[in-house]
Amino acid sequence: MAKEQSLDNLWLAQILFDLGGVQFGNFTVSESAVSSPIFVNPKVLISNPTALRVASKLMQQEIDLAQSLRRPRVHPFSVIAGVPVGGLLLATAYSLETNIPLIYARSRPEGTGKRGIEGHFNQGDTAIIIDDLITRGGSILETTSLLEENGLKVKDVIVLIDREHGAAERLRRHGYNLISILKLDIMLTHYMSKGLITEETYRTCAEYLRSKQGEPNTGPLGL
Repeated sequence: MAKEQSLDNLWLAQILFDLGGVQFGNFTVSESAVSSPIFVNPKVLISNPTALRVASKLMQQEIDLAQSLRRPRVHPFSVIAGVPVGGLLLATAYSLETNIPLIYARSRPEGTGKRGIEGHFNQGDTAIIIDDLITRGGSILETTSLLEENGLKVKDVIVLIDREHGAAERLRRHGYNLISILKLDIMLTHYMSKGLITEETYRTCAEYLRSKQGEPNTGPLGL
């Protein structure tokens, strides 16, 4: 990573936009099967090695901070579990950055491979789950279930982008802690402040977010 490039999550949001990873229109969010005015594809970061490295360093920074608190928000872990496909790409970058072993849960049979876990681990190991994007958390819960079936413990999940569809609360009810590097409302605020989207687009997305959160937004989108 270039020395002059600081660890800035808004820089990452900008790169996602520049790479075409954020689009506006009318899209179907696969997990919730509902219409969305915004589509986010973090996988485009693989086209920019610097951005991928920044993403892994931001995750490391967030985890280090959470573990250094008097009341740590992230439990110690010995393996990283990437959620295919986007989460596995990020988890690989994070594993290379930290030298922590990587595994991935194959929740569906692929080729001749059966449902299971790729990579070496020990019974009782604690894994942190990494994914690129979370909507409602279904794929994360599927992954945690498979890991626990195979003798692993899961306490924490870190994602690059939280679409803010209630996933944090849903995971909390199941006993998992969610940490996100970017939230959709922060990204939208940045794009409007830079003149990259119109106020009309911003308000359409803001209303969409409020409807998914189920309550008035009191954050940056609360215009």
